Amino acid sequence: MKRLLALIATGATALGLMALSSPPAAAAAGCKVDYTVTSQWQGGFQGGVKITNLGEPVNGWTLKITMPDAGQKVVQGWNATWSQSASTVTVTNVDWNRALGTGASTDLGFVGSFTGANPKPTAFTLNGVACTGTVEEPPPGGGEPTPGPGTGTPVDVNGKLHVCGVHLCNQYNRPVQLRGMSTHGIQWFSACYNTASVDALAKDWKSDLLRIAMYVQESGYETDPAGFTSRVNGLVDMAEARGMYAMIDFHTLTPGDPNHNLDRAKTFFASVAARNADKKNVIYEIANEPNGVSWTAIKSYAEQVIPVIRAADPDAVIIVGTRGWSSLGVSDGSDESEIVNNPVNATNIMYAFHFYAASHKDNYRATVSRAASRLPLFVTEFGTVSATGGGAMDRASTTAWLDLLDQLKIGYANWTYSDAPESSAALRPGTCKGSDYSSSGVLTESGALIKSRISSTDNFPTS
Repeated sequence: MKRLLALIATGATALGLMALSSPPAAAAAGCKVDYTVTSQWQGGFQGGVKITNLGEPVNGWTLKITMPDAGQKVVQGWNATWSQSASTVTVTNVDWNRALGTGASTDLGFVGSFTGANPKPTAFTLNGVACTGTVEEPPPGGGEPTPGPGTGTPVDVNGKLHVCGVHLCNQYNRPVQLRGMSTHGIQWFSACYNTASVDALAKDWKSDLLRIAMYVQESGYETDPAGFTSRVNGLVDMAEARGMYAMIDFHTLTPGDPNHNLDRAKTFFASVAARNADKKNVIYEIANEPNGVSWTAIKSYAEQVIPVIRAADPDAVIIVGTRGWSSLGVSDGSDESEIVNNPVNATNIMYAFHFYAASHKDNYRATVSRAASRLPLFVTEFGTVSATGGGAMDRASTTAWLDLLDQLKIGYANWTYSDAPESSAALRPGTCKGSDYSSSGVLTESGALIKSRISSTDNFPTS
């Protein structure tokens, strides 16, 4: 769980206050724009824009989108700098996509609002040249995923998971996206994880995944290794009985160097891997949020812990935390290139990414968009609020994030399925003293939004 204001992204600027970059270096001789409304709700929608340069290479570009009226507003965009004046939306490149060779494309996205009917763009220009293009309506059902051919629980359909390329894949070797919830620290909120709550998570929330956050310090594992190991195994069994995947999270936070807990990690993972090796539903997350430490040190830790798991469970998916509180290094001023250039020497692994929607916006989304084509990613923790775990929910940024993860088929677990007295919690304070974990009366604003996303139909391919 992020608790440090230092994580808050400093590069995000309010829409409409952004300074445009320098003028484009060249005019585009031809272009195509594919504009898609990927999902829509009352008064709002998610849009995707794909630009294809059909002319000479350009090094810097500006796209102008003309709306039929000023009633449609861009609330937040990513992978570019967005601004709007009356009915004209201006979109300019960021550093990593400024160059577009002949035939090259770049994908952008945004969250918009509208009054009345949702109007469609009437014209596009790239560096002043008119573009051809297509405008697609949202898919049937307002953008919700269509039902997959598989029936049964997530584990029934997908079986033992593995990494294939940059994706998490099922027993049919097809990419899948798991969507679920993370516990809070089980040393504090054990009462929230009982038969009724886990039943509700599986049946009402239709969660694919339960992430089990076992803190190592903060009155956690180090105080009672046997007791916490037993509690984790019990929650694994509860998830298995309901057909959910269980992510065992070795929740290191303070100190931020995972090597501080290397011996504890080896002991813990040797035990849980031996005990759960025959299960189909277990995923191992070996370091929650490394911070104040180099990628080289994190990699060294991973390459010592992974063989311990592999000795007992050779086929399990293992997730490695990344630098800067599992931000792929962005919160430390770096990016995914350090991992791409120096990956963990192991197979069947993924890399963790964490975000808090009110704090981590365009530059974080841009990093995930790039990295997803090079690295297998799993968002093992995210919140709808600020990086402190508090503050107001940012609905627009959360929606933008979840739509991006859906598009990229990146799995996620929301922080948290608990009644903690903080706005990141899905349940209102006191909920865990009762038996209702699903109705509108017990859900926070964050919980209602996340439940609506998780409970939509999964699309798990079987052929």
